[in-house]
Amino acid sequence: MLKIVGAICILIATSWIGFEASKAFTERTRQLRMLKSALQSLEAEIMYGHAPLHDASRRIANQMSKPIEMIFENFSSLLLQGDITAKEAWEISLKTIWNRTYLKKNELEILLQFGETLGKHDRVQQQKHIQLALVHLEREEVEARERQASYGNMVKNLGFLSGLFIIILLM
Repeated sequence: MLKIVGAICILIATSWIGFEASKAFTERTRQLRMLKSALQSLEAEIMYGHAPLHDASRRIANQMSKPIEMIFENFSSLLLQGDITAKEAWEISLKTIWNRTYLKKNELEILLQFGETLGKHDRVQQQKHIQLALVHLEREEVEARERQASYGNMVKNLGFLSGLFIIILLM
């Protein structure tokens, strides 16, 4: 009886690990989509709403879910302090929130490069920089979807099967 309970616990634990690893693939893809949507909203706010960056960022934060919402909320708050440039506020926001995301270093580099241009150009130039960031993020999203398709289910199954393997070894 004790062996069966132990075996069930092992199987549940390894399956849970597999599902959590699979979640990382799914969440990365979802967060990339949200990030692209946020940048498209930023573009619309700048181009058509003529909104200042702090207002646009606050509105975008209200439309998004965590953790992307947190990046834009933090960015808006830092801009309102007034003694910081848009580039510095963007970098601080990204680096503060980044460990709460499932995004990779490539996406951080894309967003940091985008931050270099924030608040330095006119609306048309800013739009071009947003479009460039969107192109790079689209490429990353395609890669993330491919990884999710190839590895997502495999990792779930691997968690379950490794649990079975451990149970067989222990019996």
